Amino acid sequence: MSLKTLIQSVFPGDASEVDSPFKMADFDEYVMHTYARFPLALERGAGCTVWDSEGREYLDFVAGIATCTLGHAHPVMVEAVTRQIQTLHHVSNLYYIPAQGALAQWLVEHSCADRAFFCNSGAEANEGAIKLARKYAHTVLKIDNPIILTAHASFHGRTLATVTATGQPKYQKNFSPLVPGFHYIPYNDIAVLEATIAELDKDQRQVAAIMLEALQGEGGVRPGDLAYFKRIREICDEKGILLILDEVQVGMGRTAKLWGYENLEIEPDIFTSAKGLGGGIPIGALLCKSFCNVFEPGDHASTFGGNPFACGVALAVCKTLERDNLLDNVYHQGRQLRRGLRMIAQTHPDHIGEIRGWGLITGLELKADSPLTAPDVVKAAIAEGLLLVPAGPKVVRFVPPLIVTADEIDQALVLFGRALTGLL
Repeated sequence: MSLKTLIQSVFPGDASEVDSPFKMADFDEYVMHTYARFPLALERGAGCTVWDSEGREYLDFVAGIATCTLGHAHPVMVEAVTRQIQTLHHVSNLYYIPAQGALAQWLVEHSCADRAFFCNSGAEANEGAIKLARKYAHTVLKIDNPIILTAHASFHGRTLATVTATGQPKYQKNFSPLVPGFHYIPYNDIAVLEATIAELDKDQRQVAAIMLEALQGEGGVRPGDLAYFKRIREICDEKGILLILDEVQVGMGRTAKLWGYENLEIEPDIFTSAKGLGGGIPIGALLCKSFCNVFEPGDHASTFGGNPFACGVALAVCKTLERDNLLDNVYHQGRQLRRGLRMIAQTHPDHIGEIRGWGLITGLELKADSPLTAPDVVKAAIAEGLLLVPAGPKVVRFVPPLIVTADEIDQALVLFGRALTGLL
């Protein structure tokens, strides 16, 4: 059944506009201009490939910004979406939701967490983590004005609290007054962190939590330093400070381990997940250990959070990650990708600097004195049929679906090399 026939069956009458060509000008007339969109309208996908409104094919190494875990139109997701929407898609958290309980159990059994709360996005999950840390500070630590330390170049979301937590002024401009109670530190610099805690203590401003990404995604694909995070864990244990890790981008197998913190050989007290958790279906999760689970009925809620539809699909994604041993695929294809990018870098030493990342989140940094910018490179790659995403002005990010094959990695390297050659 065609889309036009389907719509006519549901909405009888004139469907003459169903097959009308897409016009970007019409889109821009009605949709708020909150994104600097590339001039591309994507209409369908399969696996790691997508097609635009003109039928042109692209290799997708954006995956909805590290979200489409199983790629596009994966049979498991098609079946899970179909089954759940035909059964029960939404009720309310006034009732027990079996799919939510099953997903929470899977996440707890596959992580260091003891409890889960579900919402709709990474920003909401991080907002919940901030609230949980503040309540813990007030009720357990007896801190009147708790401080949460976050890192420069971090990214935690676009709500008012999470954009304040985000240590990048460009995201905060014109949104003041910001939420009080945050202080920023350099990433991977333990000396400054220790000095900051000591200075805040002198001013009677006690640190209640440290909130970091295991690998900074939007901040340039910068992995956390092992010694830095191990020392932070020690400091938190010594001082009763909560350690919160934002796993929104690096969780759910993206780094070749299920959780980013596993690369750092520590455990957080609270961590958040979203993006890849639902494979593209909106869902977020706040997870914590029992000792800091201080939320009570009425403290936090979400109308859509944890509904049967989102949880049913997310559980299918989780089980597929495990059943198909996708972490092994992420490990090998990630190594292949970085090895190939380093070979390309050798042919353009004046323009390409460091290649870094874990698993299938890789950043290629352009040298500061190179005239090239990340958006320049992304646009050139699009012209060659490869979708990439910037991570700041000078870093190009590669985040393909976790099902990507060795042949697709090779294809992407050819297209990327061609795009660079065309720019230089």
